[in-house]
Amino acid sequence: MNRAIDFFLSSTMRWLLLALAIVFPLVVTSEYLVYVMALAFVWAIAVYGMNIITGYCGQLNLAHGGFFAIGAYAVAILTVDHGWPFWPAFAMAGVFGAVFGLLVGVVSLRLKEHYFAIFTLSVGYIIYLLIDKWEELTHGSLGIISISPPEGFGLVDFTQTVPFYYLVLAFLAFAIWITRRISESLLGRTFRAIRISDDLAQSLGINLMRNKVLAFVISTVYAAFAGGLYAGVVRFIGPEQANFIHTFDMIAYLLVGGFGTLMGPLAGTLIVTWLTQAVQGLEEYRMIVFGPLLVLLVIFFPKGIVGTFLSWRGRRLARQAPRGDRASRTGGSEPTADQSQGARNNA
Repeated sequence: MNRAIDFFLSSTMRWLLLALAIVFPLVVTSEYLVYVMALAFVWAIAVYGMNIITGYCGQLNLAHGGFFAIGAYAVAILTVDHGWPFWPAFAMAGVFGAVFGLLVGVVSLRLKEHYFAIFTLSVGYIIYLLIDKWEELTHGSLGIISISPPEGFGLVDFTQTVPFYYLVLAFLAFAIWITRRISESLLGRTFRAIRISDDLAQSLGINLMRNKVLAFVISTVYAAFAGGLYAGVVRFIGPEQANFIHTFDMIAYLLVGGFGTLMGPLAGTLIVTWLTQAVQGLEEYRMIVFGPLLVLLVIFFPKGIVGTFLSWRGRRLARQAPRGDRASRTGGSEPTADQSQGARNNA
């Protein structure tokens, strides 16, 4: 019964959030706010990718922002320099993300813990240097302008803010659905076993290298697709898109929302994005306000906002569970008063 209630509540919450996202452009008066929300959704897609490799599989990938930039530059170079339409270029962004993710993952995932994190940080910096210095391919520090936007259909024009918002929302909903399917599958349980302990996972017959590389590739595909969407909405990118600071931004989103949770990446991205917008008027002093707010969130919600809520709800349901339910979960039933008295008499 508790599982049925838990599923109903989580399912209802997801549908409620989707409904709020759909009506958001209809109730706000500023197109700029719609644009900010669309960009937040783009970053949330990339954060869901980081959640798969870091939250579920326990491998801290510090090159995630670099793969975001690879997707963005794939769309920019193919549309501007080679005249491709947006959608074929967008598909190729995912291919590039998978190929480079496979190459980096096969090498880096032989390392463990902080060695892996340091190696991927170096990979992210190498990606940044290549984008900044390889002028024949990436246009160097000048960046790439006039990137082709997504082609619309009929009366839908994705160069306008509101239609693009709904396009990104559709991709985000699909990313969340895929993540949920992975989380609830045998593959997701395999990833969590690896996060708990490599030795435990190996003792269960799990192929560590294959599953870690798979998680890494899935995460880089998410990041590359998010970068492709970013290039389509902003229509200008430069080497700063590969800056490792974006990776640490995504880690902050996960810290606030909750590692290894389904809705944590979305909650953390939206909360941090709108907190940043709220203190933007302070200009160069905004980080003095925003920094302590972020620290307080991490201190009082160490599992993230979503993770803390799930832990609290789990404890509450456990306390409210009937005695019979608790006994059935322990594999037996609680004795009645007559059975207890009979046992004492027999003794």
